[in-house]
Amino acid sequence: MLTTIIYQDKNIVAVNKPAGLLVHPAPTTNSEEETLVGWLIENYPEIKNIGDDPSLRPGIVHRLDKDTSGVLIVAKNQKTFEFLKEQFKNREVKKTYIAMVRGAVKNNKGTIETPVKMFTKSRDAITKYEVLKKYKEYTLLRVYPKTGRTHQIRIHMKSIGHPIVCDKIYTKKFTPPGGAGCPFGLKRHFLHAQSIELTLPNDVRIKLEADLPDDLNKVLKSLQEYDKK
Repeated sequence: MLTTIIYQDKNIVAVNKPAGLLVHPAPTTNSEEETLVGWLIENYPEIKNIGDDPSLRPGIVHRLDKDTSGVLIVAKNQKTFEFLKEQFKNREVKKTYIAMVRGAVKNNKGTIETPVKMFTKSRDAITKYEVLKKYKEYTLLRVYPKTGRTHQIRIHMKSIGHPIVCDKIYTKKFTPPGGAGCPFGLKRHFLHAQSIELTLPNDVRIKLEADLPDDLNKVLKSLQEYDKK
């Protein structure tokens, strides 16, 4: 799968991860399945021993779900890894996502603070959102996760009764406009990591962005046409 480089210097590389690409192998992963880690090691062999668990996640400071596209940051050396890890831990990294959810979200802005269960523990989790556009049966949101729990945005959107469009784990089957299953032929959930704002080791604050991919833009265009009927 095509992985494009958004930004790189001697300390980090930022990529636009395509949907459908695993960040790193999991115990249940097919050994033949392509991963971002495989691509990274091939192109940046220096990251092979970087991180808390380099045999599995070399250089990976944060992750995106397989079917989530967008900006992902990778550290090229251990010092930068620790530097970035501390920023994520202290919630100093600003992450912005674009999400399409089912139904009409009532408030134009909101904050969700429902704890997220991770393994046997419930962990605090905070997600802020704002409405970008309302359609007949859907709402387009800009989402700001303040914490980084696994599946946080997907769980939080479901918790307020507005699951992410085409989320195969956190939504029940339904018949949307454009056909059965996901709307207008969408093959994955409508969630995209649009930008990340963080501080580099040289103390320069930087914002890295990834444009909405073609498959999600196609859905937006189809929805606009559908809503005119």
